[in-house]
Amino acid sequence: MLGVYPGSFDPFTLGHKDIVERAAKFCDKLFIAVSENINKKHLFTLDERVEMIREVFSGNSNIVVESFSGLLVDYMQSRNAQYIIRGLRAVSDFEYEFQMAFANRNINNSVETIFMVPGSQYLFLSSTIVRDIAYNKGDVSNLVPEPVYKKLMEKYNIK
Repeated sequence: MLGVYPGSFDPFTLGHKDIVERAAKFCDKLFIAVSENINKKHLFTLDERVEMIREVFSGNSNIVVESFSGLLVDYMQSRNAQYIIRGLRAVSDFEYEFQMAFANRNINNSVETIFMVPGSQYLFLSSTIVRDIAYNKGDVSNLVPEPVYKKLMEKYNIK
């Protein structure tokens, strides 16, 4: 089974990591597909986000981190992947993800979306929350993997 976990991951959080680690258990190969979302203003460049996530999963041979642009279903077809992995934290996430799942299936009816709920300790966690806390010099060390934490400290010039 080939799965794709897409997102902008700006930054990649421990909630994202939780989803990846659990999805990697049932995927032969899991592609973390980092997108350049033109509707968002990014803190980190696309290359920085890809590199941080690669560092987090450097020892995992069945996890591949790549960037992509364009339609997710086109990227999936280029990798022969059939499954989209998406994390859900709240009802508001479900409404958006439900629409996206049907849109993707409308474009390519062989694509399936698997929804996963992160561990309860991560239900509140989002990249926006991490950026806001870090920007205001708060401690995010328990919210992001170590490589991401280091880059956040550099980005916000926190010693």
